[in-house]
Amino acid sequence: SSVARALYTGLFSRLYVSFVEFGSWPRGMPSFLSTVWTRFMTSFATCDLCDEHKNDSDGAFRVLPPVFKDYGKRIKFSGQVSTVKCFEDNTLVKAAVDSPGNGRVLVVDGGASLRRALVGGNLGKAAAKNGWAGVVVDGCVRDSAELAECDVGIRALGLMPLPTEKRNEGQTDVAVQIQGVWVRPGDWLYADEDGIVIMPTPKA
Repeated sequence: SSVARALYTGLFSRLYVSFVEFGSWPRGMPSFLSTVWTRFMTSFATCDLCDEHKNDSDGAFRVLPPVFKDYGKRIKFSGQVSTVKCFEDNTLVKAAVDSPGNGRVLVVDGGASLRRALVGGNLGKAAAKNGWAGVVVDGCVRDSAELAECDVGIRALGLMPLPTEKRNEGQTDVAVQIQGVWVRPGDWLYADEDGIVIMPTPKA
């Protein structure tokens, strides 16, 4: 029923806040809820979200262009956005995925460079290990066979075997433009087989 769905959504929205703030499930919470939580966070379709918001005129609902390819094990993922802005230097990307993801999605503005890979197998494994729901790279990745085994969503423009340089340059948690679309820290990203959409608040 609609009442049960509202209660269900409200419960897991509160759990998400706890998860993000404290980096873990509330003490005493049954471990099976992590499985239920994963199902909750993938109970969406980008086509349905677009149908709901197709007449919006305020620009809050955004759709990324269909230029991203899947490289991770998770095809469908969602979460609150954290950002990195860098160019052919993945120092800050590594720092991000080495930190607790708490179910978030890392959006990397790599300037759409096709000359260097900002994410490879090691960073993909780190993102999965540290609880990131996904990584979206406006740029390239490498080690595709390894990324395909990482339990995390990974989207990028393409593959490039060359690694980046390490200049310790870039910015974290700033507003970025991904293929001409503004994405801000704290936004919510939803990705599935049909595309990627951005919203200012989580879906109802």
